[in-house]
Amino acid sequence: MATRRVLISGALAIVLCIVGCGVSSGGPTATMARSNPGANPHKKVTRTPIPSPTRTAVPSPSPTRTLPTATPTGTSTSSSIKTVFLIVEENHNWSSVFGSSSAPYINNTLLPQASYATQYYNPPNLHPSEPNYLWLEAGTNCFSDTGCITDDNPPSSHATNSTAHLVTLLDKAGVSWKAYQENITDGSCPVASSGLYAVKHNPFMFFTNVTSNSTYCTSHERSYSDLSGDLANNAVARYNFITPNLCDDGHNTCSPENDQVKQTDDWLSTAIPTIMQSQAYKNGGAIFITWDEGEGGDGPIGMIVLSPLARGHGYHNAIHYTHSSTLRTMEEIFHVSPYLADAANATDLSDLFSTFP
Repeated sequence: MATRRVLISGALAIVLCIVGCGVSSGGPTATMARSNPGANPHKKVTRTPIPSPTRTAVPSPSPTRTLPTATPTGTSTSSSIKTVFLIVEENHNWSSVFGSSSAPYINNTLLPQASYATQYYNPPNLHPSEPNYLWLEAGTNCFSDTGCITDDNPPSSHATNSTAHLVTLLDKAGVSWKAYQENITDGSCPVASSGLYAVKHNPFMFFTNVTSNSTYCTSHERSYSDLSGDLANNAVARYNFITPNLCDDGHNTCSPENDQVKQTDDWLSTAIPTIMQSQAYKNGGAIFITWDEGEGGDGPIGMIVLSPLARGHGYHNAIHYTHSSTLRTMEEIFHVSPYLADAANATDLSDLFSTFP
């Protein structure tokens, strides 16, 4: 069993996580080396925290684990995860964010109340951005009609007729979803980049079963500026994929900060409180913050989880995760199947929660 590490100092634990993965070495379509054999993917697991004031991470081959206290990010009125907010940032290793003076909000505000992973990676050798976003949606970057997508070319070059991706399963199960994209115009199906909006960071635009019907597309693809109103009116979907623009996700260097990590930190410092104050978050909500890919390699990158149902208190582990882990986790939360491509081989993110799903 993978080693968990718990770092708790005094009354607070300051920890940070941004994306980590665990897969076997190889090319973009490599299969992850970790799996959960024999597990029921849709069985809800409720963990009872152990009230020990101090904890030491102890490697153990046994399936029995010592659990930390539950998250301080609010008391949920739901016993299961109902609403997901997945935020994807850009191109930074966890080592560039964790402990960085450019990320005071992440390090001093989010991590003490979050759960996070220290060994989260993009899939092996999978670069640049676009195939990683596709992987989060489909568990692969390879499709029968496009071959393997290994560049950042637009949907005009890489549109696929594949229906084997997450939002297709959500639709079939009656689970609502929206993609909130910063700097798009409502009423458009944004299949081309414009200004600070990059279509390569919007995986849904590469699937023709999303883009071929204009009414369907525009009802699911919404401007990020709509999110605050939807939260206030308790009108968000159950699955919400949030893409900041090229400045706010840390892809470009932009004024006035001229610091990619600080740009991301500043954006999160306004985006996260708005979500956490909503009924959707308080009643079984979960926020996942990750990065699309490592810089100069595969990571580790950050994966931070905030939820009333998370372990929280700065709990972190060193389980090997990839984007396949995130996709598998989404399928388990929303009880949809079959597992998509490499999600079938992945270790889910359930260890970051006290109650899952």
